[in-house]
Amino acid sequence: MTVENVFAGRVAWKFGDDFDIDLVIGVTNIKYYDPDKLRSVLMRAYDPSFVDEVCPGDILVGGRNFGYGHPHYPAMIAMRNAGIVAVVAESYAPGFWRGELYQGMPLVTVPGIADAVRRWDDIEVDWRTATVRVARTGQELVGTAPSPHAIDVIEAGGGLNLLRAQYGPSGAIAAPASAH
Repeated sequence: MTVENVFAGRVAWKFGDDFDIDLVIGVTNIKYYDPDKLRSVLMRAYDPSFVDEVCPGDILVGGRNFGYGHPHYPAMIAMRNAGIVAVVAESYAPGFWRGELYQGMPLVTVPGIADAVRRWDDIEVDWRTATVRVARTGQELVGTAPSPHAIDVIEAGGGLNLLRAQYGPSGAIAAPASAH
């Protein structure tokens, strides 16, 4: 799977600190996986026009401890289905980080991002170097680059795809090349 090194998109939404991602669909909807159902409830409590305004390639921005709460997947499934390609935040809740990374979502940690952008700002995100450029101000922020393993997971399109690439579709562990 090919993942662009740089995403150029708009800030579709800016969340504050300690934001529970389940709230974007409402906790009563966390067990749904149907894309139409999730689209119908996505961001309704915050901006009922969100699903009509978000575009493929848009990016979410968050404060500290983004994704706080239980790591349920439907909220970010809904965001991906709406066109969100990456999340840039000051920091992430550990459960959210693990869950979304293993779904293949580029998660970029950049201190100061929440104060640097506004909704609908055009930004460029180089997820490999954790560099964000804000077109409106010309500001460039640099955060913490992902580990080599995180890069492998994102490039593979998620943890399951990476395991399949490493061990084959049957899950059998292949002998190292040096053993032949």
